[in-house]
Amino acid sequence: MRKAKTDKSKIFVLDTNVILHDHKAIGQFRDNDLVIPVAVIEEADKFKKGNDTLAFHARGFMRDLDKITNGYGADWVRIGKGLGCIKVEPNHPFPPEFSELFRDDIPDHRILSTAMWVRDNNPGRFVALVTKDVNLRLKAKAAGMAVQDYLTDKVQDEKIEGSEREVIEMDLDPALMQSLCYGPENSIPWEAVQDTRPAPNQLYKLRWKGGQGDTACARFNTDTGGITFIRSHEAFGIRPRNDEQKMALDACLNPKVELVALTGGAGTGKTLLALAAALAQERDYEQIILSRPTVVLGNQDIGFLPGDQKSKMSPFLQPLMDNLNVIRDQFRPGSREAQRIDSMITMEKLVIEPLAYIRGRSLGKCFFIIDEAQNLTPHEVKTIITRAGEGTKMVFTGDIFQIDQPYLDEWSNGLTHLGEKMAGQKLFQHVFLRKGERSPLSELASKLL
Repeated sequence: MRKAKTDKSKIFVLDTNVILHDHKAIGQFRDNDLVIPVAVIEEADKFKKGNDTLAFHARGFMRDLDKITNGYGADWVRIGKGLGCIKVEPNHPFPPEFSELFRDDIPDHRILSTAMWVRDNNPGRFVALVTKDVNLRLKAKAAGMAVQDYLTDKVQDEKIEGSEREVIEMDLDPALMQSLCYGPENSIPWEAVQDTRPAPNQLYKLRWKGGQGDTACARFNTDTGGITFIRSHEAFGIRPRNDEQKMALDACLNPKVELVALTGGAGTGKTLLALAAALAQERDYEQIILSRPTVVLGNQDIGFLPGDQKSKMSPFLQPLMDNLNVIRDQFRPGSREAQRIDSMITMEKLVIEPLAYIRGRSLGKCFFIIDEAQNLTPHEVKTIITRAGEGTKMVFTGDIFQIDQPYLDEWSNGLTHLGEKMAGQKLFQHVFLRKGERSPLSELASKLL
């Protein structure tokens, strides 16, 4: 179980936030060695109680670490086949030149001092502190310590930018456009558009060559093997106002696409379109569930909330009610459609609930909308999707550039991770909505602020 002293592989010292972000992180460093400071274990111990994700990761990490070390304590222990070794390291003081600069009663400082001790006592080997805490990274750099972010679950820049360009735009021969838009099948062979077979649900914006007609939206249909025209649907009084909204509504109404990701800025209609599609298909599902993470804007916490679960969750779930009210306002009070919405709420056919208790559930034949999904970790997104039973459709919506969750960014959040990992799957479709339709003021703010 011990590791040879002559090993020249790298040594990474892990910060607490890495294992709270991904408790399986110790298996992501290949054949390199890992050091877990005692201060990390002390911090993880504070998070182990509860039902939230941090508690889940804290408990999972400590179980895995206990199983791997198995009585070897402070010695190097092999993590697994093809992987490096791991070691629990006691706290160590800072080198003399830094002892007056950093207080050792701060957990971050104890982790940093231990990382520096590991570096100084392993000459010839590269040692780096791995943390998702920007402040700790800056302190480490100031102290001359090599430091890195945890990048395993981060998506590359070009893939994020590519999500905004995932719709293929091109001019098409008028005869082909005529067949696509007005032909009996509303379809053309994919060979007429590109040389290689498209990915499932590939989206297109096709223009008449010569500019004699409107743009046509289309997608690759894996069932027919052709490029299929996307019509402008109406769902419960809501009609799309631009091409991207037309594609988004088509994806939400397509029963063969069981997982949808809608991304875009504020006011682009992501949640509204998903909810309208769910209401239009309510007879096909036993329940419509709307949910979102309980994350406040920035650090504007409203403090303790009295009352039962419904009262406590009301401020977080009110934005979903706002979208429901927009749909209800499309109809006269007392109309058949308005009564249907009220009836669905009364009969709990339409429910708005928190994500806190999703673990362990099995969601069969329901339309599940998860709003503000950019505030979820990749592991949380996986947990939600694996709850899907037979006949369930899930729609994740969010803006990857408006994240209020610490240690998540546009590269590492669950919504970005979902789009990158599920791309090209037959059951999945991602639509990026560009244009805001909430109001001219909202669109102006999105562009200029």
